[in-house]
Amino acid sequence: MTRRRPRPARPLSLLLALLVGAAPLTAQQGPDLGRLEDEAVRRTVEYLRINTTNPPGNEVETMRFFARILAAEGIPFDTASSAPGRGNIWARLKGAGGGQPALVLLHHMDVVPADRRYWDVDPFSATVKDGMIYGRGALDTKTLGIMELEAFLALHRMKAPLSRDVIFMATADEEAGGTYGAGWVVEHHPEAFAGAGLMLNEGGDGSESGGRKQFGIEVTQKVPLWLKLVSTGKPGHGADPPVASPVDRLVRALDRLRTYHFAPRIVPPVDVYFKALAPNAAPEWKASFADMAKAVGDPATLLRLQLDEPGLAALTRNTCSITILKGSDKINVIPPEAEAQLDCRLLPDQDPAAFVRELEGVIDDPGIKVTKILGFTPAVSPTDNPLYQAIVAVTRRHFPDAAIVPAVATGFTDSHFFRDRGLACYGFAPILVPEADEGGVHGNNERLSEENVRRGTAMLLEIVQAVTR
Repeated sequence: MTRRRPRPARPLSLLLALLVGAAPLTAQQGPDLGRLEDEAVRRTVEYLRINTTNPPGNEVETMRFFARILAAEGIPFDTASSAPGRGNIWARLKGAGGGQPALVLLHHMDVVPADRRYWDVDPFSATVKDGMIYGRGALDTKTLGIMELEAFLALHRMKAPLSRDVIFMATADEEAGGTYGAGWVVEHHPEAFAGAGLMLNEGGDGSESGGRKQFGIEVTQKVPLWLKLVSTGKPGHGADPPVASPVDRLVRALDRLRTYHFAPRIVPPVDVYFKALAPNAAPEWKASFADMAKAVGDPATLLRLQLDEPGLAALTRNTCSITILKGSDKINVIPPEAEAQLDCRLLPDQDPAAFVRELEGVIDDPGIKVTKILGFTPAVSPTDNPLYQAIVAVTRRHFPDAAIVPAVATGFTDSHFFRDRGLACYGFAPILVPEADEGGVHGNNERLSEENVRRGTAMLLEIVQAVTR
């Protein structure tokens, strides 16, 4: 870990300042939104061009990117590498010390892989075309990181008194579980978020479909439980197939899982979410969303929801996806072991041990061992909270006709590490994504408009100012 503090101007620091922007605003001056928005667009392009595909991550390069900016602004910061190439960085603006819990602005620097063959442009070129910025990480979640950075820098430049500390934090490895990122920082550097009580992270945003606008503010998420199934048996030659090889037994077990449906049930946060969606839902879903506890009793309704809105259908029950299969590494060898990995997502109140027992009952084969790879603790953040209320107020001011709802995420984010420690965490990026672009998250041609970057930068600053006055 390194600690950097402001130094008197020298030729090198002057050069850095010229590279990352003009001189800071004078004390008590209001934010220069034009400058912030221009910086946000430029820095988004620069950030997207740094390849932090995980694995291996290589977030040390984006850590240095932020370090150069913070150093040029004269803001102290800390860096820490959890492993070679796995960088993390954080900085803190001090508040008035009135006992208000600190606000953390968190995002992750790593991105998932992108296959150039299926993109219209190089995924790491940050190509700007027709007002859209293309690049892996444009939606998940480098652009949010730049918006948070610009809000953080604006507070520093204005030198206005803050009611609470504000912490900018960029971490590694979220896409692989956070072991080298937020989880590692929580375990090894708790001083980084000392005194924190509020967090703004990824997990919610705005969507637009059929003229309807809706913003979701993530307050909780389904709980990941990643499992490994291992089938063992006698190896042999592929020319002499046995009655039941390890691969055969595993395939039978997986077919049982594939055709099994976990019982639907609507937990309170999901019920609140669906009820909030109901007024702006398509006509055929209004009644069902208003009373999903009743609607899930109809198998035909559940099937239709699965076909129309798989993300919402996943909130009605526990789920498992078969994602990894391993057998022999040679075509003519029956292996002694076959393995599958499952990405299971549990409803927030589900007991993991009881779920594994149910899964073992479905598999119904004592020769297949089930072990846990990863699992988290559920938690729900309240809506009667100054940060949540600020997000609602700012969003309503910019989008008065949009529905704004507390959302339950089917995926997981680094917020769970901090919810476990009592922080109220909210997933929200102030962007409005057309339905046609939503598939870019972990998909092809991930992109976001320059207009979203500019407006989102202004909105993020308004949110932060609202909770730090």
